[in-house]
Amino acid sequence: MSWLRALKETARSGLTIERRRLEPLIAVRGAAGLALVVGVSLALFGPVIAAGSAFGAFQAAIATFQRSWRPRPVLALVSGASLAVSTFVGYVTVSHTVLFLALLIVWTFAAGMTWAAGPTGGIIAGSNVAIMLVTITLPTSVADAAAHAGMMAVGGLVQAALIVLFPVRRWGAQRDALADALTAEADYARRLRHDPVAPFDPVPLMTARNAAAVTPRQARRRPADLHGARGVAERLRPVLASLADPALGVPAEGPERYWARELLGAAGSLLDSAARAVRQGDPVRLDETALSVLKSPDTEVILTGPPRRAADRLASLLADVIEIAEGTGTDDRTPGEPLVPHRRRPTLLRLIPVVYRSMRRELRRGSTILRHAIRVSAVTAVGYLLGAVLPLGHGYWAPMTAVMVMRPEFVQTYSRSVARFLGTVLGVAVATGIVQAFHPTAGLSALLAVISAGLMYLLMRTGYAVGQVCVSAYVVFLLGMGGDDWSQTVPERVVLTLVGGLLAMTAYAVYPAWETPRLRDRLAHWLITDGRYAATVLDRYADPASRSLDDVRTALLTTREARVAWQEALENARHEPVRHRGISRTAAADAQDALAQFGRVAMLMEAHLPAASANPVPEAADLARVLREVTEAGAKAVRERRLPDWEPVREVLALRDTVTDPPPDSFVRNGATLLLHALEDFSQSLRISSGRAT
Repeated sequence: MSWLRALKETARSGLTIERRRLEPLIAVRGAAGLALVVGVSLALFGPVIAAGSAFGAFQAAIATFQRSWRPRPVLALVSGASLAVSTFVGYVTVSHTVLFLALLIVWTFAAGMTWAAGPTGGIIAGSNVAIMLVTITLPTSVADAAAHAGMMAVGGLVQAALIVLFPVRRWGAQRDALADALTAEADYARRLRHDPVAPFDPVPLMTARNAAAVTPRQARRRPADLHGARGVAERLRPVLASLADPALGVPAEGPERYWARELLGAAGSLLDSAARAVRQGDPVRLDETALSVLKSPDTEVILTGPPRRAADRLASLLADVIEIAEGTGTDDRTPGEPLVPHRRRPTLLRLIPVVYRSMRRELRRGSTILRHAIRVSAVTAVGYLLGAVLPLGHGYWAPMTAVMVMRPEFVQTYSRSVARFLGTVLGVAVATGIVQAFHPTAGLSALLAVISAGLMYLLMRTGYAVGQVCVSAYVVFLLGMGGDDWSQTVPERVVLTLVGGLLAMTAYAVYPAWETPRLRDRLAHWLITDGRYAATVLDRYADPASRSLDDVRTALLTTREARVAWQEALENARHEPVRHRGISRTAAADAQDALAQFGRVAMLMEAHLPAASANPVPEAADLARVLREVTEAGAKAVRERRLPDWEPVREVLALRDTVTDPPPDSFVRNGATLLLHALEDFSQSLRISSGRAT
């Protein structure tokens, strides 16, 4: 993709406005907390400290809107306290330019590295650095700075207290995540009726898994209908696929196929009912027709063998989902797993070493996070010096803009830069018109700032540009309350916002972290995890008595993460202004389909894992060993732009054909053959692009 086209695509992405479900009560609560802090500060300390405290309450409320499964009060407290510390330390050192610049670089580098722990931490840390650049200009003495810092911490405390006192949809995020997973399963069941090999997006299940991890305190308060359904939903997916797939399930045509479609349709209907009940916390309203299909004795007459086992397992799992949605089920285990009360999420204090280890792992050459940290710290320092040199006041707006828009990915950095500039221009224009028309007092300016913040809280998920319109108006009103002349601040803000956005975009062009050259490595990693997952499943067939399902579960989660990482990298690479080096788009799409089919076959085999008392399948052990070896060797070949060789798998299958004692297991043999075909398709997809950069 050329640079011109990439800029057009990213600009269009940044200016996109999406229709999202609005949450007005949460927005009103955040605005009320801001109004309370500003009003008290204005009455007791005056407009300057009120402006500083407003930034603390404003940022604390924004932190609670981030996609995190931690309690919202904790996010508000952490945001307010960290901004208070940043403001006080920044003010103490700001009079010494070299010392403050060194502090700013270290502070920003650390904020960039926190992306290693996830986007929530990275966004909060980056926002605190950006706001610190504004708040350090407000105090006039060390004591004044301490007062500002204290009120910022109070702002976070007030927002946290309001969340506790006036909860809105308590456990709402977790309910939505679980309901989305159940809805995805329902849609999958319906699509399997018409397409027996329909693809499935694992992201909803991964999101629900993250949401299911709770701290010990949360575990004591979690509603019964949120405990266990996620595990059952994950076990449903392979059962649905095994019932529909003609290769290892029912025939492609005939009465078995007709009845399988009826069962899949009933499963989709019941899963939808459970999803609605979980999302709203209401009783489950079941479709009687769907229930009658699942309970019909025709299943025992029409289906036999593996399809019959899959149908029985489907009915059992759906019954578990309905019980849990009604609040009567509590089991969150797969068969063979030990009973545990909940998936553990570390407490805030125990999270510190986890974040530290995550950041240390990214301190390596080639790390996207490390490049982002270096890039954002360098741009912030340059922006701060440039703002000080330019004959304009409020020079902090340039580095503040750069910190706010920069992300580890190219698309987000460029789209946010365009959206922030245009949103700033529009927001400043609206706020300026209001100031010119009404000449508001400090109290009225505070009210207008609170209204702007409330609109931002309400509309922030509809698009970054929309949020920036509200933020820009908020800053104009807030600084006007503190005594700044709008006629001076408006042009400065527009010009320096443009400078900051251009610095961010230039920095990514000069020191990029492109995903395109990493596509082969991502694909190779997915191949390895797929191979380990299939081998782990085969090991369970080889020795049913001694193998734990924990290994199978871990291997599945690992390959699922590798698949999502590949898909995200491929999506980012499509918008990058670089030439494809090593794999074309067509080859990437075909390779993705082949590996998805490989993982799907392994999942189908997992759906029919034998009981611990079942007879071992000796040939499965040889297949598992060979699959591990050839996929690791194949991954190395992919990285070196060679075609993988799957001959060892063919040899094992041919060898078992000559062995008659014991006879080969037909189900394992069919599954292994399908795995080999998927690997051959994978090699075929890379054949055209092998040895050639496109």
